[in-house]
Amino acid sequence: MKTTLKGTLMLILTAAIWGSAFVAQKSALDLIGPFTLQSVRSFLGAIALLPIILINNRKEKKMQTAPKNNKRLILTGIACGVILCTASCLQQIGLSFDGMDSGKAGFITAMYIILVPVCGIFTGRKISARMWLCVVGAVTGLYLLCMGGKSGFSLAPEDAYVLLCAVVYTIHIIVIDKWGALVDGVKLSCIQFLTSGVLAAVPMFIFEQPNVAYMLDVWFPIFYAGVMSCGVAYTLQILAQKHVQPTLASLLMSLESVFAVLSGALILNEVMTGYEYVGCILMFAAIIVSQLPEKKKITV
Repeated sequence: MKTTLKGTLMLILTAAIWGSAFVAQKSALDLIGPFTLQSVRSFLGAIALLPIILINNRKEKKMQTAPKNNKRLILTGIACGVILCTASCLQQIGLSFDGMDSGKAGFITAMYIILVPVCGIFTGRKISARMWLCVVGAVTGLYLLCMGGKSGFSLAPEDAYVLLCAVVYTIHIIVIDKWGALVDGVKLSCIQFLTSGVLAAVPMFIFEQPNVAYMLDVWFPIFYAGVMSCGVAYTLQILAQKHVQPTLASLLMSLESVFAVLSGALILNEVMTGYEYVGCILMFAAIIVSQLPEKKKITV
């Protein structure tokens, strides 16, 4: 199992940034459309990475390192951009509905923690019984965190967008696991954002009316969603998945929901319920158990 402390910490930081950015996206969608938000935040994410790429290129020239496979880098970046744009737009369309509950949206989106190991079965990846137990524990905790205290759980028509987002994001995790380690992670992230920004701009001009004044009114949520959630967090995901197998990576990233609730309590003074506390504990317990070293078989 390819797991390192560095990769684990990077994914936890990724989840923390995404969790705090959830409120930013929701507030930005009050004034601008989902395609506009996705396009602008993607371009901001790409711009934020350009200085790092320039610095790395200078270092490579000084060290005279061997040229890398740019064709693979570009193709992987474009593929990730198409997948990421599709997943993000589906989620933001779902969030834009007045009847969409943010807790339900968070729960449905994080269903990739089940979909990733299920897909792993069909690709020949073995998942240990303990890891499956951690997945079940995390899903239970996630339900209590997002849906605890509410009467029942039903899927509305708009929930289909968020459910499709979870499916597409599962593909994103698997693609990065398979090809992300073979190319430069920062450049890959930049290319995927440029691709996502261009793709989202097409329906933005067709179905929406981009208004600069409205964008300026919500400049900070857009800036945070672009630079931090895209530029920083998604790049950390790509770099971290070089060291963490996909099932564990999905578990770690699902902590996004925990950090979203904690951010609301700490920053917005929202009161956490008993269900939410239990849900947080269950999810953290699942992560801790998944990190414990497995016993090695002793041969005589």
